[in-house]
Amino acid sequence: MFRFTIRCLLLASAFALASCATRDRAHYVRVSVPDQKMFVFRKGVEVARYDVSTSKFGVGGRAGSYTTPLGTMEVARKIGGGARLGMKFHGRRPTGEIVRPNSPGRDPIVTRILWLRGLEQQNRDAYSRCIYIHGTAEEWRIGTPASYGCIRMRSRDVVELFDRIGVGARVEVTMSPFPRQIVQTTTPPQTTPAITQVLR
Repeated sequence: MFRFTIRCLLLASAFALASCATRDRAHYVRVSVPDQKMFVFRKGVEVARYDVSTSKFGVGGRAGSYTTPLGTMEVARKIGGGARLGMKFHGRRPTGEIVRPNSPGRDPIVTRILWLRGLEQQNRDAYSRCIYIHGTAEEWRIGTPASYGCIRMRSRDVVELFDRIGVGARVEVTMSPFPRQIVQTTTPPQTTPAITQVLR
């Protein structure tokens, strides 16, 4: 019995250490509310950018407000890996229904979910509010504030983001716009750490 207990403790410790070791500290995601854009950095270098949709009710952290929280958060859970594009989720579970982009009258969470946990006082309730980065069927609204608090993305884009970043990656939502000369370029430049500091 004693040996069994020790073995369980060792396994639990190893699992905890492995979990800590695999947390993504290489990637940093920044979402600009005025621009409705997301930039993704890996070790200070821009690797991707996407159009997004934040809340149509504005920004804030109050429960029941349907606003998008500002500040620094982290990816707490990733849900939906391997699901087909357009897979509808209900209660964070795949339903088996595939919803095509821009289907009339349809506005479910689809494809992938990255559940965010707040790291600051202003966004401490993000996890309990179920603030996600997720795919949307209303792709025609991407680029304008249209969500109920979450950060919406096109299905193909959210799959790419899901596969690129891991649990623990930092996500900052800000009211600061990106520099015009960077936003207006069509392809992600090989951003140097110095430029990244300007963005921050």
